[in-house]
Amino acid sequence: MTQRRTAVVTGGGSGIGRAIALRLAEDGFATAVLDLDEESAERVAEEARHKGHQAVAVGGVDVSDRAQVDDAVRRVQGTLGGPVLALVNNAGVARTEGFLKITDDSWERIMAVNLNGPFYCCQAVVPGMKEAGWGRIVNISSSSAQSGQPYMTHYVASKAGLIGFTKALALELGPAGITVNTVPPGFVDTPMLRASEERGLLGGSVEHHAELTPVRRAGRPEDIAATCSFLVSEEAGYVTGQVIGVNGGRNT
Repeated sequence: MTQRRTAVVTGGGSGIGRAIALRLAEDGFATAVLDLDEESAERVAEEARHKGHQAVAVGGVDVSDRAQVDDAVRRVQGTLGGPVLALVNNAGVARTEGFLKITDDSWERIMAVNLNGPFYCCQAVVPGMKEAGWGRIVNISSSSAQSGQPYMTHYVASKAGLIGFTKALALELGPAGITVNTVPPGFVDTPMLRASEERGLLGGSVEHHAELTPVRRAGRPEDIAATCSFLVSEEAGYVTGQVIGVNGGRNT
């Protein structure tokens, strides 16, 4: 694959997405940081540029809006040149609500971001990947889709749907030279996790749960980024349709 490599990371302004965007930039991808928060996206892009890498921020992008996604991809291609050949669908939202308290609006918002978003993003970039004969798609799902999680039925359902989406799309796009895999992170120390800890939603501290993890630590965003780095590489061309758990052994 000799074409210029352009990568898009959605939800790239913080946490896991930030780590992925910075890692792909270090790997030599011209990286677009997409995020709903413009300031966060710009901070991450500037962080990558400060290290000598090529990166741009595309803020104000709600992945649940197809028109916004299509416009963002056009902007990325116009700025960085060439088709988007690596896509990491990381943007997501989570809510903690008892099942009978989940409203239609809450259910639909979770599905719109966590499942419709990757659908729109993939449809926006796959034509360019097909034309190039090469592409890499990584969907960030959740270990909760493997184990279940009380009070998060809508979130778990959306992430389980993303795993099925990944497997089906991998079979369809494999002949075109495009791989599609999913990484379900488990218990990663991010600002979102710490916010849940402060609200008393974890049933203990982050450190307590880390001690219950087989490797005896919480995950780091960089752990997820390292796996994505491999999955979007040339070397991972024989890996597709796979669920690559990065969870310290909490789910096997």
